[in-house]
Amino acid sequence: MLATINFFDVLFLGEWNTRVVVLGAAMLGLAGGVVGTFLVLRKRALLGDTVSHAMLPGVVGAFLVMQAMGGGGKSLLGLFVGAALAGILAAWAVPALRRSTGLKDDAIMGVVLGSGFGLGIAMLGIAQGLPGGNQAGLESFIYGRTASMIQADAIAIGVTAAATLLIAIIFAKEFRLLCFDESFGRAIGRREGLLDLGLMFLAVVITVVGLQAVGLILVIALLIIPAASARFWTDSFTSMAALAGGIGAVGCWIGASISALAPKLPAGSIIVLTLALMFIVSMVCGVKRGAVRRVVRAARLKVRTGRQHLLRAAAESMELSGEDYWTFDNVLQARGWSPRNLRSIHHRAARSGEVVPIGSGRYRFSDCGYEASEQVLRNHRLWELFLIRHADIAASHVDRDADLVEHVLGADLVAELEQALERGDETPSSPHPIGHTL
Repeated sequence: MLATINFFDVLFLGEWNTRVVVLGAAMLGLAGGVVGTFLVLRKRALLGDTVSHAMLPGVVGAFLVMQAMGGGGKSLLGLFVGAALAGILAAWAVPALRRSTGLKDDAIMGVVLGSGFGLGIAMLGIAQGLPGGNQAGLESFIYGRTASMIQADAIAIGVTAAATLLIAIIFAKEFRLLCFDESFGRAIGRREGLLDLGLMFLAVVITVVGLQAVGLILVIALLIIPAASARFWTDSFTSMAALAGGIGAVGCWIGASISALAPKLPAGSIIVLTLALMFIVSMVCGVKRGAVRRVVRAARLKVRTGRQHLLRAAAESMELSGEDYWTFDNVLQARGWSPRNLRSIHHRAARSGEVVPIGSGRYRFSDCGYEASEQVLRNHRLWELFLIRHADIAASHVDRDADLVEHVLGADLVAELEQALERGDETPSSPHPIGHTL
């Protein structure tokens, strides 16, 4: 009972310290999810990782400067300033190196990330060898220290996150144009380079305030995982940004709460693992791009194409034989199906009422089945006509290629091709002029 009460006290912010930590982390997750949406759509997912790792020499350098000036070197504001300067330098270096070297972004980010982190580790070793260096707590910027967050830290994170969200909302249209059609943006006078730097600046801000929560190694998760998770659920940009912010906030809320219940578990890693679990759920169950959705869609397409192929093969068999029925063996030879597969398709067509078995392996269309077969055969030959005229498909291959793509015919394309059909055009696969076969 005590454990249950404690769990709900933590989850619903019954304790002051828990409230400070959880709300601070949730605000960070909210801002990270929204800004991360732009990064993912801009194909700059690794930018946050590059900036965060390159911040380490800035943190250590700020410590060394403050200590050399007679201070203790432990001023959190001073360390954040150093991290921000290093992050801005790293963010600026990516487009600058791209313009000057012609290398791809991923290669440049790898160079900046590795060089910055290596320099930071070397400087960290120097700093820890100085008096008081071991007690400076610089390692916390690598691994994070969410549990030690105080009220002032939470307020600072909340204000920074709110300001970042406000900037993202104000310039959402410009950032959206940058992500989807930067060429059009340049044509109407939008300064692509300035917008790119603005987006990088937002990523730097989120990365700086996220150092204390999850550390520079894991802060990339706050920027990328929520946005990547939201992509499985929607095709709308606005919905994706809102959902990514919600996933980031909820993931940080739950992760920080679990860490409060189990103090020995580092909060930063638990937050990231919670976000990773939400990503897996989204990847499997997402209504737009989830694995279950894709499997169901593929199965439905297979059933639909099998039905259309059966209707077409049966109609063509009846055309050639001159009978009002077709046989199982004739359709089997025409399509190259296995007997088991054809029986399954026949069974589904019979259940739908389109096909009526009349015995001895013979079948007949019902009224609705006859109408459906006419439409399927007509669409197929329309598509053959389109492939011959507009896609330069050889006559010997047109029937095969039409089988692959005829199921994507839209109403507009059908209407356009019907005009050509009414003129009596013929196709190689038709025994008679198309305009007179149906």
